[in-house]
Amino acid sequence: MDKEKLIQDIMKDLDCSREDAEEVAEMEIKAKGIKRYEKAEEQKPRQKREVKLDEDKIKIINFLQRVMVGSDALQVEIKNAQREITFQFNGADYSLTLTKHRPPKK
Repeated sequence: MDKEKLIQDIMKDLDCSREDAEEVAEMEIKAKGIKRYEKAEEQKPRQKREVKLDEDKIKIINFLQRVMVGSDALQVEIKNAQREITFQFNGADYSLTLTKHRPPKK
């Protein structure tokens, strides 16, 4: 809608002078460009995601720990029973992260 038509509509609807209608039209045009950032008053409660235990990954991590303790690796520590194992070797820190890949799609 162009500005002149908007002014004419405002003058007809509000029964006001052209100067007042121009002022209202300017405010309406500027108001359309304003972004509204509103936040909900209450946040929705989030449900905790249930992590399923993967017995195979736990077995693999425990196996790796037993093998590493039996070798020259020192201070073997399991950070996450299903995912990560850390250790020191020759004074340097290392970590192994176990990733189970999804089966390929057919």
